[in-house]
Amino acid sequence: MLSRLSLRLRIFLFFALMAFGGAALVIAGLIIGYMRLAEAHALSAFIIAGAVAIFSILGLTTWIWVLFDEHVARPVERLAADLRARAHSEIDQGIDLAIARYLGDLAPAADAVAANLTETRNAMAMAVGRETARLNAEKTRLEALLAEIPDGVMFCTGNHMIALYNGRCRDILRDDPALGLGRPVAGLLMMGPIRQAYGRLAAQTGPEGTDILVTTRQGGQLLEARLRLVHLAGQTDGAPGYVLTLRDVTADLKVQAERAHLLTRLLTTLEGCLPDLPDSPAKAKLAALAQDTAARKSATDTAWWPMEALGAADLGAALHTRLARKGVALHPDLDMTELRCDGFAITRMLERLAMSWSERGADDFVLTLASKGPVHAALSLEAAGNAPDPADLAQWLATPLSPGLSGFGGDDVLLSHGTRIGIEPAGPGRHALRLSLDLAAPRPVGPSRMVMYDFDLLHAAIPEALAKAALKSLSYVIFDTETTGLNPQTDEICQIAALRVVNGKIVAGERFDMLVNPGRRIPAAATAVHHINDAMVADAADVVSALTRFHAFAKGSVLVAHNAPFDMSFLRRRESEIGARFDQPILDTVLCSAILYGQSAEHTLDALCARLHIQIPDEARHTAIGDAIATTEAFRKMIPMLEAAALPNLEALIKAFDRHSRLIEHLN
Repeated sequence: MLSRLSLRLRIFLFFALMAFGGAALVIAGLIIGYMRLAEAHALSAFIIAGAVAIFSILGLTTWIWVLFDEHVARPVERLAADLRARAHSEIDQGIDLAIARYLGDLAPAADAVAANLTETRNAMAMAVGRETARLNAEKTRLEALLAEIPDGVMFCTGNHMIALYNGRCRDILRDDPALGLGRPVAGLLMMGPIRQAYGRLAAQTGPEGTDILVTTRQGGQLLEARLRLVHLAGQTDGAPGYVLTLRDVTADLKVQAERAHLLTRLLTTLEGCLPDLPDSPAKAKLAALAQDTAARKSATDTAWWPMEALGAADLGAALHTRLARKGVALHPDLDMTELRCDGFAITRMLERLAMSWSERGADDFVLTLASKGPVHAALSLEAAGNAPDPADLAQWLATPLSPGLSGFGGDDVLLSHGTRIGIEPAGPGRHALRLSLDLAAPRPVGPSRMVMYDFDLLHAAIPEALAKAALKSLSYVIFDTETTGLNPQTDEICQIAALRVVNGKIVAGERFDMLVNPGRRIPAAATAVHHINDAMVADAADVVSALTRFHAFAKGSVLVAHNAPFDMSFLRRRESEIGARFDQPILDTVLCSAILYGQSAEHTLDALCARLHIQIPDEARHTAIGDAIATTEAFRKMIPMLEAAALPNLEALIKAFDRHSRLIEHLN
């Protein structure tokens, strides 16, 4: 309860308690003395003595309290208020030391704390200001770069609202007034392909991007779009945003479609007329030309239309959903065989066929794969009822598939996929419309898409001589190799990996990691160390090809390795075969460790990482990329240590290597 009272009030209560306590003790002492004396005439003397003593105690206590309050309690409260003001308000003036002159070092200490707080706040404000200015500058540069991208770029939220777009987007959409921040994408584009692709990508765990074809609401433009999901850091609502990259292909697709139709018509007419021509060398030549043209045409029919790798089950689910909304039942019986197709166009075409066929009395629709080969799969739309008339089928295919594909019909979709629809029996009382689609090629596993940039390079001074360049300003390629053995004259590289460091920062998207076919068997003893066996390198590039690529990767950078003479001996042995030399400066983290920790210390990579508190996962140790990462982290931590040791540039560091050449050879 007392803690809620002010300091001055608590001190006052303390002195009041002392005063009343002292008075009570004086009274008690006088009473006991009087009772022991037992003389009535002495009572007045005891009363006078008690009154004098009590008033003296009260007066002395009051005087001391006033002094304590004036020179201790009030200054402490004032100091507390001043410190609070400087902690929470923009006050930079120092604390008045005179107010607490009787408090010893408390006032100077409080003033020092306040001054340090002010300096820290100012330094932080300056740092925040510099960082804000840097971020604003980078934002401006990125905006300028985004504005110069030739394609339209639009970032949309998970509920299909526009959060960003570039100037090219406005050009492609012909200055549509529906384009604006916070506006719905549906006001600009037909949402069928977008919703279908977004739902499929959001539900799967594989690649998060796909190519689609969309149509504008105004003008009927056909846009080739790349839709890619974007999971933002800290997002928890489960509805990722996405980026749409747009390119107007209206004219291109119409021209390509027209050319393809004309060429198909020409070849069809020619094939029909050839049998009626008399046999002659000209007829044979014409037939050969038609056959060759048809073969070459089929290879290009599917190259001009945007395609995606789409699971057959996803295609069936999309068609089932669209038909269900229109009261037509469809049972999809499909697996996840990946087809190379325009998912929305195929879905819209099959929807049109199913709806038109159902109007002729067909029902009990089933979508299945009738067959699957190494290159193609036959997609079959089956139904109970009479087979459609070929003339009706041709009419259904010629009708434009709007909305979503305005101006393009089913025959255009078939042409762009290099296929035709055939009418075939599918069991008693059932018939099928079947078309062949290409199987999607396996997706290559490659690096994730990322933008690499370092705008600090725009301000980096180019040194007159590399030797005079500051260590932290150089570009490094830090590498490691795994080999079939320890003899550079007879053994070979079986893996090489490297990371790039620019301006003291690891460039995450620029790494080199290759298995290498050494052209000889890998001994079991070597495999036991790095876990690379003959089967792993059977289809890998040979040593010359791998080192040619590595030379291009490392060109213009300082090479860094742990125990560099060993790794470089394998590289330099092949210089004549690759037609290039590794003639750049070479730094060795073994020698850097010797400079910093002395020659008597242990300089293995494990020991160096332990001293620098770098964790190497067990599974990454003795792999080229794992050791390259460890060496990179160690070297980055040693750069400021070397600068503190008066080795600020490459020239000074290489001279320092000379003093430790007895430990290990240096290669400069």
